Amino acid sequence: MSKQIPFAFDVPTVSEITDKIKVLFETNFRDILVEGEISNLNQSRNGHYYFTVKDAQAQLPCVIWRSTALRLGTDLRDGQQVILGGDIQVYAPHGRYQMIVSLVQQAGAGRLQQKFEELKQKLESEGLFDYQYKKTLPSYPIRIGVITSATGAAFHDIRSTFEQRWPVATLYLHHASVQGLQAAGELVKAIEYFDNALDPVDLIIIGRGGGSLEDLWPFNEEILARAIFKCSIPVVSAVGHEVDFSISDFVADARAATPTQAVVIATPDINEMRYLIDDYTNTFVTSIRQKLKDWREHVNRLAHSYSLLAVQEKIRFEYAKINNLSQSLRNEVTQIMMVKKSAFNQAAGSMTNRNPIYTINHYNQNIAQSTERLHTRFERLISYRTARLAQTSHQLDKLNPNEPLDRGFSRIFQEGNWIRSKDAYKKDTATTIEWKDGTEKINPR
Repeated sequence: MSKQIPFAFDVPTVSEITDKIKVLFETNFRDILVEGEISNLNQSRNGHYYFTVKDAQAQLPCVIWRSTALRLGTDLRDGQQVILGGDIQVYAPHGRYQMIVSLVQQAGAGRLQQKFEELKQKLESEGLFDYQYKKTLPSYPIRIGVITSATGAAFHDIRSTFEQRWPVATLYLHHASVQGLQAAGELVKAIEYFDNALDPVDLIIIGRGGGSLEDLWPFNEEILARAIFKCSIPVVSAVGHEVDFSISDFVADARAATPTQAVVIATPDINEMRYLIDDYTNTFVTSIRQKLKDWREHVNRLAHSYSLLAVQEKIRFEYAKINNLSQSLRNEVTQIMMVKKSAFNQAAGSMTNRNPIYTINHYNQNIAQSTERLHTRFERLISYRTARLAQTSHQLDKLNPNEPLDRGFSRIFQEGNWIRSKDAYKKDTATTIEWKDGTEKINPR
């Protein structure tokens, strides 16, 4: 060591060489742009963001100061492909260089398309697109959750279409950014808000109007896809692009090409419902009127049928017969009473004329015997007439055509005629079957 020859010129210190590097970097690398993938993202207690932007061969440390982050409204996450703008700065105490970021944008369409295809294949392999997991949209939704920008045209289109097509629904708008780095996170929070609500909505519509792939990229983020798949409420994806699909379209329970079409898919047309109700009402009224007409005609046929007229005539005849028997009975009883009364009067006169006690007692005894015979004969006569009356009533009941129905039998009518034999029955003729408790008409096939 003692033999080493000292340098003949001044050697700079670490600070001096670092200052030269700092001037070189900070002079030549101002307002630069760089594209890469965010990794190792960390936010300090002061609100500053520290992360690395990298590609396959290199990485660059980056810082976004808190004031810049608030101005940009960024929602950074590991794995995002971004374009960063800012200055290269050398941090002397650590002997490292880093980029002070002042601009954050989504990466270009080519890289995004590649990332889209990779995510699509990944989620499809996990089954997030399978039809078996699709929830059925409610037929008549009343409470509709809408997730989109409160200032965009999409919500205006959705609201105006609801007012025309299904005005009975109530819309609940949850504002969320629909483009930019923070949009995916806000869309996920909106879905979780509706999914965890105590009074849940019947359906969720999430979407925005059309735009470039960069503008629509939040709807291709993995976190949004998994939030839609996890949501217990049916979701309609309505990202306004007719040709291409977004990841949210594949995961959602239904896909609409535009926000307006989402309303058409999710709801019935109230005017069609009115027409349908009118048709059902007219059909119902017509059917009831026809039934009433048929039953009136059926009652009229029964009222004028031969069977009923014959029964009514038989009843009238039997009642007349009973009345005649009753009158004859009353006349006979009256005659007997008159004869007995005459005999009693004669006996009383004879007794009065003779006035012997014996004769009086004798006639009193005869009177008592005659009275007893009279009562006995009258009771036998009454019993006999009563039995005759019961027998006649029983015969009348047997003649009643409805009496077999009361015992469980039925009658068959064709063309208004009572079919009493197999030969009279026609197989190809409308048949009416009558039971005790009603009738049924059977038409031939």
